[in-house]
Amino acid sequence: MPQTTLICTVGGSHAPLVTAITTLRPDHVYFICSGNDPGTGKPGSAVQITGKGNCIKAQHSDDKPTLPNIPSQTGLADHQFTVLETLADDLDAIYNVSQQAIAQALNNFPDCRILADYTGGTKSMSAGLVVAALEHKAVELHLITGNRSDLIKVKDGYQSSQTANIETMRFERQIEPYLTTWQRYAYSEAEAGLNKLQLPRTAELRGRQLLLRDLSRAYAAWDNFNHEAAKAILQNYAPKLTDAQKEGLGYLKRLTDENPQKREAAQLFDLYLNALRRAEQGRYDDAVARCYRLLEWSAQWILQVQCGIKTANIPAEAIPAGLDITPNRDGVYQAGLFAAWQLIKLKTNGAAAQFISQQEQPLLHYLQIRNLSILAHGFETIKQSDWQAFQAWLAQSFIPLLLAETKKHGINGLPAQLPDHY
Repeated sequence: MPQTTLICTVGGSHAPLVTAITTLRPDHVYFICSGNDPGTGKPGSAVQITGKGNCIKAQHSDDKPTLPNIPSQTGLADHQFTVLETLADDLDAIYNVSQQAIAQALNNFPDCRILADYTGGTKSMSAGLVVAALEHKAVELHLITGNRSDLIKVKDGYQSSQTANIETMRFERQIEPYLTTWQRYAYSEAEAGLNKLQLPRTAELRGRQLLLRDLSRAYAAWDNFNHEAAKAILQNYAPKLTDAQKEGLGYLKRLTDENPQKREAAQLFDLYLNALRRAEQGRYDDAVARCYRLLEWSAQWILQVQCGIKTANIPAEAIPAGLDITPNRDGVYQAGLFAAWQLIKLKTNGAAAQFISQQEQPLLHYLQIRNLSILAHGFETIKQSDWQAFQAWLAQSFIPLLLAETKKHGINGLPAQLPDHY
């Protein structure tokens, strides 16, 4: 049978501690006590553990002590307890000494059952021990309680030891770091962390953890352009989704539409929002690379939809006179980003043609910044200021034209960004 270690805070009343020790019968006890008061020099609660002779009053109203220290009252030998002193109301110091007690218990008694009783001591001592215990799943919280006849305290003789219900508090503390990863769109990190956590015992908390894990998995898949996988997970949880999450599920259905023109129209904006997420993470080279692909893909989509031209294999007769597009080694005419936009200018009459006619020089400028990136043809890293200027130009000049071109395919506005909070 594993040993039991008890960690308890010591205050002015001995009775709760005597009840805890005689009820739980620990093999070792860590007493967290207050030492002498630094201002008055008066002894703190440590005297109840280390005091000699009769050092404890049976009742606070007694004239003098009539009881020995707590180890003597409970039959603890000297090797069965450790005294750790702290300041009575210094929460940081109490938290640190509580962590020290837990660490010593884990180190000295690796297989033991660790109980932390926060009944005694000042309010700060109780709070410090509780906070420390919440951070260790191996620690069970206990308190001494019973029926009350008033609001002052449970009367001596009517007390009993009880396990404190802290599963919800511990659960919230454990999942909180993974909730915050959503703020930077690190859904994969959230999923990986939640997968490592042991599932709670209660059905409600277990359901919450699994929901958070699976939503993290869904948005991680979406962030990696795996739209089908994301849709499958979100559809499974459809009744539990928020309105915003349901709206996202609706857009996922556009992203996986069987009609390639409708699907690609939605995917263009999905790529743009993906680039914005990379920029939020400070990955400006990644963001610019994605926006380069957005400009290229948009031109390819427009030419395919409006002219039936595929830039990967352009019929020679479809190339306007004066446009320099030469065949590759296989004799195939292909158009890169800028040449594709030149085709749009010469062969279409809509918002896209108007855009390239007005924005050709800014487009060339931002393409040059991209070309110098280490993710393109250069060795430079994209500065935040360069990204901000590029993104402002996209938002002001490019996205409006793309919305105009995609409206006929059911896109009535820029879709919402993926969630940054749970």
